[in-house]
Amino acid sequence: MQRRDFVKIAGAAAGSALIAPHIFGKKLLFNKFTSDRPNILLIMTDEQSANAMSWRIGENYLKTPVMDEIARRGTFFNNTYCANPLCVPSRTSIFTGLYPHQTKVQTNSDIKVSVSSIKCMGTIFKEAGYDTGYTGKWHLPFPEKETSAHGFDYMRSIKNNGVDKDVPQSAAEFLKIKRDKPFLLVTSFVDPHNIAEWARGENLPDGEIGTPPSADQCPPLLSNHLPMKNESDADALIRKSFQMNKLFPVGNFDDTKWRQYRWAYYRLIEKVDAQIGKVISALKNSGNYENTLIVFMSDHGDMQGAHLWSQKTILFEEASRVPLIICEPGRSKHEELTPFVNTGIDLLPTLCDYAGIKIPGYLPGRSLKHIGNKEDREYIVVENKMIQGSPVDGIKPEPSGRMVRSKKYKYVVYDIRKRRESLVDLENDPGEMVNLAEEKEYQGVLENHRQSLREWCKKYNDTFAI
Repeated sequence: MQRRDFVKIAGAAAGSALIAPHIFGKKLLFNKFTSDRPNILLIMTDEQSANAMSWRIGENYLKTPVMDEIARRGTFFNNTYCANPLCVPSRTSIFTGLYPHQTKVQTNSDIKVSVSSIKCMGTIFKEAGYDTGYTGKWHLPFPEKETSAHGFDYMRSIKNNGVDKDVPQSAAEFLKIKRDKPFLLVTSFVDPHNIAEWARGENLPDGEIGTPPSADQCPPLLSNHLPMKNESDADALIRKSFQMNKLFPVGNFDDTKWRQYRWAYYRLIEKVDAQIGKVISALKNSGNYENTLIVFMSDHGDMQGAHLWSQKTILFEEASRVPLIICEPGRSKHEELTPFVNTGIDLLPTLCDYAGIKIPGYLPGRSLKHIGNKEDREYIVVENKMIQGSPVDGIKPEPSGRMVRSKKYKYVVYDIRKRRESLVDLENDPGEMVNLAEEKEYQGVLENHRQSLREWCKKYNDTFAI
């Protein structure tokens, strides 16, 4: 999107009923919280891809005035990836600051894995003198009813795919509490995760969105709708395995159904955008808006029909690359930065830095507070473990994978099949449509990425074998 288009869209958002115009430079209500001790509001959606906001793609098919306004005032990190494109492992990393292989939470089935020896974000902030609150979807291995386990004194969690409409009210209750110290409040929304139920023809936990229009009135198919050329045997097997599972009933989707899928996905994003607007309004009504750091993010993305995939788990860009916007108190300028970010390891150090809390030395990530466009990493690694597929020829594949994202390339390898690698030139092929792993002229690039992964595995004690 051109900058003038973004300014136009965000400007309209600023005048919306949900987000009132801002008065920058106004004397702050709680000056003692505004430097090294700001309030922090962490807003999380579930299953939202990095570009799925109208300020990124325009308003032809999607309108997100609240997210656009947060972006207008904040810093968007353009190369942000989740630690694992699946709910529980991603969220566990976000709230502990550790990689999935370090927490031993690699799938949603690992929600009962003991993480009692790992400090949760809530505990770190509570011990540093913050009031801590959490409302919305939990989906973490910490026992939610035990404050001593996670550190969030105010807890209003909902079931895994509960009702988003309850989140703003719970947030408002927390924000109304009289306090003499700063707060950390997490508001965790479910949508657009309901796209999974929509694809299965089930009732949507957060309310219906209506009947989709005809295909010509829906968003077009993504340009990378079809599988990549020369795809690995691992990729082909995994896709087949997942499409055979009733949880992913998209194997028989035609072009019309896929376009309607994208229409439904955008409606769900608009629904959660409106709910986020209510939280922002509650923050303003509490008198804390101008001394609160606002962070907007999602735990992972959604494939939206790219490469004939729905939902997440896979290491393609649509599922693994996520939005991250940091809006500092009093800020009025939009900025986009390019350093590689992994929300699973970088968010917690970043929040600690803004809060004036010493970053725990055991954390592998770093703060983004002063990162600018400094390229401090040559690459970033994302993990996955895929167990939700169905048997193929009597054998159920449950592969582990690793992704290495460098400045120009993306390398993915799985631990099944002989042809298990893919290499994509993201600079010239952002849709990941051509696998270069077996091309003679790219063997040097391929080996460099293999070596990067070996080094990373050794550094972080990951037993994944290439």
